[in-house]
Amino acid sequence: MPKTVTRDWIDLRRDSETGIESVQAHFYGHAYDPHDHDEMLVGVTQQGLQRFNCHRTLHTSTPGQAILIEPGAVHDGHAPDPAGFSYSMLYLPQAWLGDMLQRRGLGDISALQAAFRHTLTEDPQLYNAIQQAFHAVHYAEGKLARDQSLDRLIDLLARHIYVRPALAQGDAFNQMCRVRDYMQACMAQDIGLDDLAQHAGIDRFRLTRQFQRAFGQSPHAWLVRLRLRTARMLLSQGFHPAQAAAQVGFADQSHFGRWFRRAYRITPAEYQAQCTNVLYAHTPPPG
Repeated sequence: MPKTVTRDWIDLRRDSETGIESVQAHFYGHAYDPHDHDEMLVGVTQQGLQRFNCHRTLHTSTPGQAILIEPGAVHDGHAPDPAGFSYSMLYLPQAWLGDMLQRRGLGDISALQAAFRHTLTEDPQLYNAIQQAFHAVHYAEGKLARDQSLDRLIDLLARHIYVRPALAQGDAFNQMCRVRDYMQACMAQDIGLDDLAQHAGIDRFRLTRQFQRAFGQSPHAWLVRLRLRTARMLLSQGFHPAQAAAQVGFADQSHFGRWFRRAYRITPAEYQAQCTNVLYAHTPPPG
């Protein structure tokens, strides 16, 4: 089969001390399938129009706006214009960001409880702070430049974050949370709807409807995204792609690679090569 030629490009790097990933990319047409991240995403569109769905709303990002996406928020992306779009993004790990916010007395953002007030915001100070922090991290300008620019970013970002209060939920929602927790515990297994229905104590058709209502996606879509996020973390730690695929429950490495590329637009091996200098820190499988 002829190889597909694309003008799209991605430049991804990872700061080993903070765990922050910095991504700069340009896309024409389709960019990403729906996916989510464990990290908090802050970024800017550098050129063109970037259109994406997030929180069941269609957004169009233009230069001058800050893009703010909290952990677990499903989003996609595409270029509505032929010229495409360029963007820069920082992926802020929850553990690191939680520590930064707690030092400022802003509470704990663990368990995906933090949210942004707006997905797109016109805040010139924040916009400039994101760009400065991105350059300090992405181009390794030194620890002092990194730390000061990140502190400035968090100070400005804090006014756009709120921690959702814990709300009392009904029995149906709590039941679906138990199903979600079961899938997380058994993600490496070949789980079927009948397994989930038996665990929940309801029929599989009712389970699918209730899960969709609770989390905005089907059980299979939720599980795939969990597997992708977990595999991405394993790759950043130096696990061979075949090991990462097996540990999270993908049928094989090629199956894993197809899903990974649809979500992140690079292969697992390309991601690992760009985000870490330690390839295969764990022993790869034989063969």
